[in-house]
Amino acid sequence: MTGQQPPPRSALTLRIVLSAFGVVLFAAATALSVVYDLPAGWVITFGAFVVVALVDLVVVAWRKRSENG
Repeated sequence: MTGQQPPPRSALTLRIVLSAFGVVLFAAATALSVVYDLPAGWVITFGAFVVVALVDLVVVAWRKRSENG
């Protein structure tokens, strides 16, 4: 036994999955808000969440790619 520990596993893949889920969920919520004629505040809020989830998805994917070489 050399006493070495295995390298820590990255949670970036889980964050990518969760961000992708957020993009899909809030894009659907935005579309349904428009279809059902909800107030503009809801449409803007859901649209902002889509943008935030999309930016997170891109940043995490970039970090994962740079981590792997």
